[in-house]
Amino acid sequence: MNSPGPALGPRIVADLIVADLQRFPQAGREQVREDSALIQALRRPQAYGHPVEAITVLETHISWVLLTGAVAYKIRKPVDLGFVNFTTLELRLHDCREELRLNRRLVSDLYLGLAAVVPTEQGPSLQELAEDTSDGEILRTAPLEVAVRMRQFPQEALLPAALARGEVGGEQIAALADTLARFHAAAAVAPATGPYGTPAAVREPVEANVACLRQRAAAELQGRIERLAAWNRTAFAELEPLLLRRLEQGRVRECHGDLHLGNMLLRNGRIEVFDCLEFSPALRWIDVISDLAFLVMDLQQRGQPALGARLLNHWLDLSGDHGGLALWRWYQSYRALVRAKVAALSGDGSADGPVAAYLDLAKASITPAPQALLICHGLSGSGKSHHSAPLAAELGAIHLRSDVERKRMFGLWGIPAGPRRQGDLYGRQVSEELFGQRLPELAAQVLAAGFSVIVDACFLRRGDRAAMAAVAGRAGVPLLILEFSAPQALLRERIEQRQRRGHDPSDADLAVLELQRGWDEPLDAGERQQAIPVGPASAVEASAAAVRRRWRLALREPGQP
Repeated sequence: MNSPGPALGPRIVADLIVADLQRFPQAGREQVREDSALIQALRRPQAYGHPVEAITVLETHISWVLLTGAVAYKIRKPVDLGFVNFTTLELRLHDCREELRLNRRLVSDLYLGLAAVVPTEQGPSLQELAEDTSDGEILRTAPLEVAVRMRQFPQEALLPAALARGEVGGEQIAALADTLARFHAAAAVAPATGPYGTPAAVREPVEANVACLRQRAAAELQGRIERLAAWNRTAFAELEPLLLRRLEQGRVRECHGDLHLGNMLLRNGRIEVFDCLEFSPALRWIDVISDLAFLVMDLQQRGQPALGARLLNHWLDLSGDHGGLALWRWYQSYRALVRAKVAALSGDGSADGPVAAYLDLAKASITPAPQALLICHGLSGSGKSHHSAPLAAELGAIHLRSDVERKRMFGLWGIPAGPRRQGDLYGRQVSEELFGQRLPELAAQVLAAGFSVIVDACFLRRGDRAAMAAVAGRAGVPLLILEFSAPQALLRERIEQRQRRGHDPSDADLAVLELQRGWDEPLDAGERQQAIPVGPASAVEASAAAVRRRWRLALREPGQP
């Protein structure tokens, strides 16, 4: 049986060069040694006011974690590493408070509270502190140390292990996207005139990553590092106005800051997020799209790009933040460089190790991929959403749903929802605005960011399809039409099932289905040249293969069918 793990594992520090203990002042090293002796004294079962199992101590560069079976205790080291200063009890207590505050935004019952290490006749002991105990009261009692109390869970509950066992699927990822969209929407907003989220604040950690990799990575990798550095310089000059605009729009918020799979667990069938980056405000006050990019990059690195695409799409459905996609390649490459740097600092900067793998991932994230604009054509109940959502995940495309965007226009969808709008949700004027303006503009925005896009809508009228063809033409990408068909009885059955289930953006009922039959304008001869048939039994993989064949034809790759 695996040994139990803590609620906080060894932190992979997001953007920092980890200092060696030998660089500390002599007094600091002595204090660490004194606290190390304290930790040894806390290996006694009698030091705890609750039953304990075998006591295990895990150590990181800034903390010790004591595992007791049901509860884990995290004690800060009295160190000053430049990026973190825990040299006084007051500073350590403040950081404990921050850890509780930040993490309880996402998972309240994992972080139980504070404990004080106090002297007793039997030796140092951990005592639980009441939730309302002030810092002044704690410090006046002169405890030996303070600790964060956390609910302990088995190591196999961590998400990388659950993912490796095949226990993480689309439903859990969609629920996680919902959690993160709500979290980002509720997070505190950085002031536009403050130090966080400025172009300089965004550029500095990228340059620090590159500087570290130049020193630590193998000589064979230096060419790759310099090419990435050159791309970063060019891209930054282009993106600087957008970075400022995002700050002004309130997209820079107090995020998680270290949002990778190692800081998540699967508990009761749901993914829970913990271990926010509490000790560095600059690394958590970031653009929300940067926060999400770390997680999607990690899924890609672990061979799960479709789950990453599904996460991104569901988050976009809820947040409506498609404007952030223009920064996606920048932040994806940045996050890959973060992990490359951490790998280099761990001592393996070899040409065939993890540093090289992360550099490859950074390169892939900035390399333009084949693009296409895909639209659907089919009646309600023909399977458009059921097929196009997993197809988008398979292709790494962005999935736009007309039902979602129609409701977003009226303040009936989104986290948070926008202002309510009066009028007929399905009136002709609204439909003309949706198909003539909103969907074309969103599709153009997504294409400009370098993604393919699937627009999930009926597109029954030829004029609406022509508007999308014009978008594709201006972007210089092929237009493909997913032609959905199904027997009348199946259409009716699916619509009735959807209505019974509820919780779907589509409000189409059987009456709407009958109206659609009168609106439907079949594909003309030219459109049929762009069509990919999709029937009730069509597999997503077959549609993806058909799209890729069209890409190859559009690119005129030699030797391809």
